[in-house]
Amino acid sequence: MDTAALVGHLVPAGSVYAFLAEHRGVVFPDGLFADLFPSGKGRPSVPGEVIASVLVLQTLEDRSDGEAMTALRCDLRWKVACGLPIDHAGFHPTTLTVWRNRLRASDRPDRIFEAVRHVVAETGVLSGKTRRALDSVVLDDAVATQDTVTQLIAAVRRVRRLVPAAAGVIADRCHAHDWDDPGKPRIAWDDKPARDALVSALVNDANLIVAELAGAKLDEPAAQAVALLALVAGQDVEPADGSDGTDGRWRIARRVAEDRVISTVDTAARHAHKTVHHRQDGFKAHLAIEPDTGLFTAGELTMASGQDNHEAVVGLHLLDNDPVDPAPDGFEVLGDSAYGTGDARAALADAGHTAVIKPGPLTPAVAGGFTLDDFTIDEQAGTATCPNGVTRRITPSRTVTFGAACRDCPLRQRCTTSKTGRGLAIHEHDALLRAARQDWVDHPHRRDTYRRHRPMVERSIAWLIGPKGRCRKLRYRGVNANDWWLHTRMAALNLRRLLNLGLQRDPAGWVIT
Repeated sequence: MDTAALVGHLVPAGSVYAFLAEHRGVVFPDGLFADLFPSGKGRPSVPGEVIASVLVLQTLEDRSDGEAMTALRCDLRWKVACGLPIDHAGFHPTTLTVWRNRLRASDRPDRIFEAVRHVVAETGVLSGKTRRALDSVVLDDAVATQDTVTQLIAAVRRVRRLVPAAAGVIADRCHAHDWDDPGKPRIAWDDKPARDALVSALVNDANLIVAELAGAKLDEPAAQAVALLALVAGQDVEPADGSDGTDGRWRIARRVAEDRVISTVDTAARHAHKTVHHRQDGFKAHLAIEPDTGLFTAGELTMASGQDNHEAVVGLHLLDNDPVDPAPDGFEVLGDSAYGTGDARAALADAGHTAVIKPGPLTPAVAGGFTLDDFTIDEQAGTATCPNGVTRRITPSRTVTFGAACRDCPLRQRCTTSKTGRGLAIHEHDALLRAARQDWVDHPHRRDTYRRHRPMVERSIAWLIGPKGRCRKLRYRGVNANDWWLHTRMAALNLRRLLNLGLQRDPAGWVIT
């Protein structure tokens, strides 16, 4: 009944299935997962190498837990890969949930990715390759985006469920909605006064609940529920016309709050956009890729917004986690204009890396007119000189105002439309940004390097999101769970890529033939 003995010859050589069938115990040794089950009462009945193989295949094929167990029961390739007999019925899908939860809660949640990265390092396939491409992709969240009314109702219901002391307050004093009903109230939604009255009532109830619980001793889940209610009650509303908020009249704000929570189900999901015209809700996957081989060297999943989650900030951390020590001159770092901020370029230079990053375009104040590069900045003297030769001092906040000098300036029509004259905001690393823009023009080989390696990077990202973008929608909630998925998928894709490059094992170890 040995599946490999009976039908192993039907599994394509060089496939991930055939590789796991032969080497899963080497790549994922039993000791790799020993710390996940420290209890002396026994160990899991499913070997760690089998679970690791299932998780790799699951993320590679983008299957749910139930679908993965169906494949393990019915797909001969999965049985061969996991070393199971042909009549094996698989195991319960919740077994995968248990292992995932223990992995994510451990000190090394990404050990499957690290195990494959060890194989990459042993082959030497990255030796001497000192280019790294940084990029990011927005991944859709696993929950529905909620509007303000839905979030308020859901947040109040959560507080009622988790905070016993709030139940009486809500029952006696909060009457904006039937709190047993998770849906929206039935009102005339096209009637603005009725809509505003509902919003006002919901916000006032929420504020009442938060005020009543102020100072109460709450456990962590309850405190988080109250904090979420306070956040939801404030992020999307503003005082109604003619109100300062003290009279209890509110309306939906005519702007989107920065770092807005978009769902009470997954409070880490955020609005995101890669371009002005392409907007999504979800998370952002940051990637470091070796552009010759297409291998992922590092990755991190973060919330889609926030200064700490900007591409240029996270990208630098990925270079620090590279499995290969950079050359004495550091890495040659490729990236689009999102990675070309002044702070990022300065950090790359301080770390000894060379930036091959497309500079962001300068937008003139007047179409076809002067840009910042047409002004001369003297950092030593602390001055800025305009194209007409007028010099002004740079303030401590690094702004420059030309003011009255623009009134009779013959170049005014090409410089500004402001009645108060042209003003500048000088970046702290202005000289570095200017040099980068000029270098991009003066050294076409940098542009050629960027264009030559860009297609392989795009291909790696296409592998990550899968055919027709089927992996773009995440299966889990929260940053930690989805970051684990990202690393496991990168491990599976790296393994498949290594096999395509000729991965073999000889007595000396892993090699690329």
